[in-house]
Amino acid sequence: MRDILEVAALCLGFLSWATVGISLQDQYWKESTTDGSVITTSTIYGNLWMSCASDSTGIYNCHDFQSLLALPGYIQACRAFMIAAIVLGTFGITSTLFGMQCSKVGGDNYTFKGRIVTLGGLCFLLQGLSTIVGVSWYAFNITQEFFDPLYPGIKYEIGNGLYIGWSSALLALCGGFLLLWACNLGTSENIITLPSQPLTRSHKIGRSQSQSTCSQYEMNAYV
Repeated sequence: MRDILEVAALCLGFLSWATVGISLQDQYWKESTTDGSVITTSTIYGNLWMSCASDSTGIYNCHDFQSLLALPGYIQACRAFMIAAIVLGTFGITSTLFGMQCSKVGGDNYTFKGRIVTLGGLCFLLQGLSTIVGVSWYAFNITQEFFDPLYPGIKYEIGNGLYIGWSSALLALCGGFLLLWACNLGTSENIITLPSQPLTRSHKIGRSQSQSTCSQYEMNAYV
């Protein structure tokens, strides 16, 4: 049972780690469509790294953010959270591979393997939380500007990259909980309870002889 949970958690962790990378590469974290006329339609979109614009003819132009310090604070924070999610996912996958019971990597010390698997589960949980914070923070700023009637700039809507990020966070959280559950399951299976056995006739005879010997010793002590 524990092996199945660990393999399932590893698959979920790897999928979450891969989808974090896909989310970062996706250019549609925010999107704004402007219909100028029936013929011309322009789309402005962007993510954490660039801002792009395209029209109905298929021509598009992207502008990379040149200065890190000139960016808004929430974009810098979202970058940090998403990069941290990739790093934590890498540690989680590596720890799970080393700590799985069905893996020959790391030897046969199952106590040490259990601790490594626990570390991998915590890494997956932290990866999911970091992804949720980064994606939700970005979405909060988009919605705040969209519903602000006094905002003078372009109003954007939530893009596909944010939904991919939320899906990645859900996969990471599920993988982390499965790993921790597998560790608790393995700990409970290693506990051995010894059944209580009734005393046999030989045990009773031995106990009576020992008690008589102790009583004789006590009588001789006072003589």
